[in-house]
Amino acid sequence: MNLKKNIKLLAIIQIFLALLMLVPYAVSLGHGEIRSANSFLLTITAMMILSGAVLVILHNTELTNFKQRDGFFFVTFTWILAAAFGAMPLVMSGDFTSYSAAYFEIMSGFTTTGATSLSNIEACSKGILFWRSMTNWLGGMGIVVLFVALLPAIGANMGAGTFHMMGAESVGPVKGKLTPKTKTTAIALWGIYVGFSVLETIFLLFGGLNLYDSVTVTFSTMAAAGFCVKGASIGAFNSAYVDVVVTTFMLIAGCNFALYYKAFTGKLRSALKDAELKWFLAIWFFCSLFAAFQLESTETYPNFFEAFRYASFHIASVLTTTGFATTNYLNWPTFSIMLVILMMFIGGCAGSAGGGMKVTRIATLCKMGSNTIRKRIHPSSVSKVRLGDDLMSEDTLVSIAAFCAIYMVIWLLGAVVLTLTGIDTETCMAASILSLGNIGIGFGKVGPAGNFSFFPDWSLWVCSFEMLLGRLEIFTVLSLFSRTFWKR
Repeated sequence: MNLKKNIKLLAIIQIFLALLMLVPYAVSLGHGEIRSANSFLLTITAMMILSGAVLVILHNTELTNFKQRDGFFFVTFTWILAAAFGAMPLVMSGDFTSYSAAYFEIMSGFTTTGATSLSNIEACSKGILFWRSMTNWLGGMGIVVLFVALLPAIGANMGAGTFHMMGAESVGPVKGKLTPKTKTTAIALWGIYVGFSVLETIFLLFGGLNLYDSVTVTFSTMAAAGFCVKGASIGAFNSAYVDVVVTTFMLIAGCNFALYYKAFTGKLRSALKDAELKWFLAIWFFCSLFAAFQLESTETYPNFFEAFRYASFHIASVLTTTGFATTNYLNWPTFSIMLVILMMFIGGCAGSAGGGMKVTRIATLCKMGSNTIRKRIHPSSVSKVRLGDDLMSEDTLVSIAAFCAIYMVIWLLGAVVLTLTGIDTETCMAASILSLGNIGIGFGKVGPAGNFSFFPDWSLWVCSFEMLLGRLEIFTVLSLFSRTFWKR
């Protein structure tokens, strides 16, 4: 691994992020928020000066021969530095008094977790709230994927190195590139992402939301993130129409974006036959249906349609790891609450904006369990694990089993560490799983009506690290802690 090459690339992407920060700067100016506007301007200036100095020092360093280890290093530190610089305006604007809380907030944004340490969201300046939501949107499809898509515009040609970049940031088991060229794949993914974002914004404008609310809600919906400029989240709009629109686009964000590419290139039938998509939609529909039946039968809601409205929204919100809320589901009957909690351990599809363990891994584990039982009954039988038309190789099965095992271990270890705060066990377990799964809302004191404001600063860094692990699929980050990684 060439450290100078990686540092030069990190400087380039920080300049890119500094330019993106001009958008919330303009929003602050537009609302007459001089202090928050100045905080963005100072941050942009600092990022430009520091990154510019690095580029001057390393101007002779060639950006070639980019290997897989470089991809792991570059992607991990891109996200760490993005959160580090992105948190600066929050503190300088006065909306956050602690850098730890600000870093937690922006890491939560970029990793599309949507957990917040704010007790009074509406008291923050609109420019800062816009930046929070914008980090959701940037992190949804991936900072590095966007960077790869825009590399030709800055005259950079890294060849196969871009594949290692995207591979290190990818979410879920990846079957292959959409197009022969990685840059074309990145452009296609971001094109689909932007297209759906524009479409949702238009639908929300028709629902009576103003442009600011429509854009910020879209940012968090399409990223399967969950930040909202309202303290009551989507429930603040009190609109069945908005609930339906947001539910629909949460499900869209939770599906594999490669399927949309297939559909838009004339392979709709192939996309609809995808096994993971069928599992994903079946889990959402039947869990929503079961919860709605109980919510109606217990008279939590007056009729089935209203019960299904709230049940389908929250099942979709947690399954896709978006983290929006329209009501406090912890007041529901126990069975319905457990269905919502169950969704926290599943997540969206591979290649989606959602977090969690991913539907494809859960489905594969179920198939592996079924095959193991069959093998016990018929020891001489030869059975392969298939998910739809895809035959799973032994390497893939081992990788999936290892990921799920390590995922559960990190969740429990994180919860154990958080109990050192003296906060109750239920809340610590919820805080750990919602951070690792990039979910945003959980149970206990960090449920739909709660936040992280009562956690001490040091524990917010623990949660931030779990968010990073979850967003980069664990192995990308943990590789950096291996001695083998640093050996030549």
